[in-house]
Amino acid sequence: MGRLHAKCNVRSMNVGVLSDTHGWIHPQVQAVLKGADCIVHAGDVLGMGVLDALARLARKGRVVAVAGNNDRYDGMRQKAELPTVAEMPLPGGTLVVTHGDQFGSAPKHATLRQAWPQARAIVYGHTHRLVCDQDHEPWVLNPGAAGRTRTHGGASCLMLAADAEGWTVQAHRFPPCAGGIEG
Repeated sequence: MGRLHAKCNVRSMNVGVLSDTHGWIHPQVQAVLKGADCIVHAGDVLGMGVLDALARLARKGRVVAVAGNNDRYDGMRQKAELPTVAEMPLPGGTLVVTHGDQFGSAPKHATLRQAWPQARAIVYGHTHRLVCDQDHEPWVLNPGAAGRTRTHGGASCLMLAADAEGWTVQAHRFPPCAGGIEG
């Protein structure tokens, strides 16, 4: 699939960032994302129910999702026509979202930065590992796994606050639990 360009005409935004739900969203991740101006899913959604749930959590139902390697087998790419890359102009810069599987099992941050040098930040999933590499621009962010599959210490997500003056990122990690939203 191609690229998605989402328009943004506001002065500031709170963007919830998650990945690798694999059909289930941790309840505390849902609580963090509730009311975000936009929610970004970096692939391996595995279920339209997940995207529907995220739309209910986001202000005005705004969700941007990209296809992950497992979504191909789940049929998500055809059902939701998810792109492989989304480029989102936000206040203060562009957020690029990809699952990252096209760069191998553990994408190198230098490779991601080389692919999208114009971005302010690059979000990827695939590894299920929470990462906030803000040492160089563009930042490289991985929200980890927001479901229950290979969470490496617990489900996690990010909140990105973007405005023209600057961006900040908060990481959230939660212990494994039952419950949540099935996709």
